[in-house]
Amino acid sequence: MTLKGIAFDLDGVLTDTARAHYRAWKRMADQLGIPFDEEANEALKGVDRMGSLALILGDRPGYDEARRVCLASQKNDWYLEEIAHFGPGDLFPGARAALEQCRAAGLGIALASASRNAPLLIARMQVADLFDTIIDPASLAAGKPAPDIFLAAATALGADPAEMLGVEDAPAGVEAIHAAGMKAVGVGTPAALPEADWIIPAIADFDLRDYAD
Repeated sequence: MTLKGIAFDLDGVLTDTARAHYRAWKRMADQLGIPFDEEANEALKGVDRMGSLALILGDRPGYDEARRVCLASQKNDWYLEEIAHFGPGDLFPGARAALEQCRAAGLGIALASASRNAPLLIARMQVADLFDTIIDPASLAAGKPAPDIFLAAATALGADPAEMLGVEDAPAGVEAIHAAGMKAVGVGTPAALPEADWIIPAIADFDLRDYAD
């Protein structure tokens, strides 16, 4: 395929904030007396903050919109405490090289993360200058697995979705990439990401020559 742009997820692809998210959600769930463990946390992969909260709360009564917003804000405060000391060393091995390879090939590069803290993280890890655009998830009508964030990335880069790749580590992200009309590179295992067009074990294995003419 001929590529003009590429959209990267952040968590689980370029860096690992999963433990930080888990500890923050776990702290909130414990405070509310809701059972929550690492297995339950798997269902939150690729899901935005309010969507994740909805999954944790389920159909429990007493959580109106105002209280949900408050809970989500508290969780974010705890998460920010967890990532306060992130820096370049928190990038996965090969992450900078993958971005630089895309830049050298003349591709437009978008960050398509459900995290509203993504701009802060890439700035702390000193790779913000390698992105042409950062899609704000707050500006979208729907989060992953809806295609909105990847369609926004294509629009921002001036590329047709068919001329773009998306790089994701979560099934919801792969579904969103395909719904946008793009091909998907999955970071993980075939068992975890059976719908991805290509699978790499880690971002260190990313090589544009495998996906483009």
